[in-house]
Amino acid sequence: MPEPSSPKTRIENHTFDELTIGERDTFAHALSPEDFERLAGAAGALDPEAVESGLVTTNGFQAIAAESGWGGALIAAVLAGRFPGAGTVLVRQTLEMQGAAGPGDVMTLVLSVKSKNPEGRRVVLDCRATNQRGELTLSGVVEVVAPAEKISRRIVRDQIGEIHEKGRRYRRLIDMTRGVAPLRTAVVHPVDEASLVGAVEAAREKLIVAILVGPEAKIRRAAEEARIDLAPFEIVSAEHSHAAAEVAVAMARSGEVEAVMKGALHTDELMRAIVNPTLGLRTSRRISHVFAIDAPSYPRPLFITDAAVNIYPTLIDKRDIVQNVIDLTRALGILAPRVAILSAVETVSPDIRSTLDAAALCKMADRGQIVGGILDGPLAFDNAVSLEAARAKGIVSPVAGRADILVAPDIEAGNMLAKQLEYLADAEMAGVVLGARVPIMLTSRADKTIARMGSCAIALLMARRGG
Repeated sequence: MPEPSSPKTRIENHTFDELTIGERDTFAHALSPEDFERLAGAAGALDPEAVESGLVTTNGFQAIAAESGWGGALIAAVLAGRFPGAGTVLVRQTLEMQGAAGPGDVMTLVLSVKSKNPEGRRVVLDCRATNQRGELTLSGVVEVVAPAEKISRRIVRDQIGEIHEKGRRYRRLIDMTRGVAPLRTAVVHPVDEASLVGAVEAAREKLIVAILVGPEAKIRRAAEEARIDLAPFEIVSAEHSHAAAEVAVAMARSGEVEAVMKGALHTDELMRAIVNPTLGLRTSRRISHVFAIDAPSYPRPLFITDAAVNIYPTLIDKRDIVQNVIDLTRALGILAPRVAILSAVETVSPDIRSTLDAAALCKMADRGQIVGGILDGPLAFDNAVSLEAARAKGIVSPVAGRADILVAPDIEAGNMLAKQLEYLADAEMAGVVLGARVPIMLTSRADKTIARMGSCAIALLMARRGG
């Protein structure tokens, strides 16, 4: 039996006999600019399971999508792919649009069985859609012929080898940077092979223009051992790792470089120079760390914050931590990232502070204090990443089961979660620090070259697109 976090392997419909009066299905979708161009002609493409399988067909639902815009297309997607699902035939529909919708709006559609007629297997469903503010945006009824036979199909993914290929998402990020001017980057204390090779490879990919900052003799010795020609690279000499960090930060403050990349030194050495109140790179935003996780078995990119900088963040700290990661993911092309605020449980408890913080953060998002993302919490880890786990607990949420971002309650939980994914789920991790004057590529000394290059690609896209 697969674990709850395993990808769904089958698609099943609901036959006429299985449907019951009052039964309902809830589906949430964040509208994107592309939706308004393609939904009318691509009904069914919204269901993540249907997209992955390539098996769902629209069975004539294009008409409802064409007539009713995004609302009709959203309903068509659910009817054809989820509820009742394969074999459903549309008879008629009456829909009323209650308000305007645009890219970034999160629509939650609820279809409920209103009546059944055995003659012709006719089923009437009530339809209601609300946006992220709880405002009614669509209402009406749809009549369908429900399927007579149970259809259960195995999901067959194309290019199975690619789906489970490590580092593929970092390579896609690198591809996104083609034609973008590289970041002039101070590489701090690159005195071992791993950090030096990572910086050199990133420079060869035109992600960065590497300025090597540190003890020149040690840098050259590492280059000799790794057989790297340092002729193309500028070296700024600094006596030791502390001095290298201070020199790199000063270069960033003066505008000589656009980013800082960690080499072979401890994180606290570099961060001490970055957060220095007078000579560092602080802004009005709280500085925070994000792990960009490439987990082969998870169907989408995953981001974890904060696992390296903020030890026990306050609610106000968490507000900045969440906003930082939302800004990052939007710069990477995720228009409305789904943010799961993690705790040990999915209910608010006064005995668990992280649940109170999660509830407060969600309300802050409702009030516009956090913008650009879809927040829900508290959510336990399984409910955040597994649709099956969320459904088993009756959680109705646009985030549960399909989170893009996991917000840890503190550094201990975040760091353990990220390292578990790395060592037990075969994930790659790229790290970046946000909220400073320039992006900080905070790689681990154990990181592979592809992860270091992923950090550079993320920093480049953030700097050029996110500001």
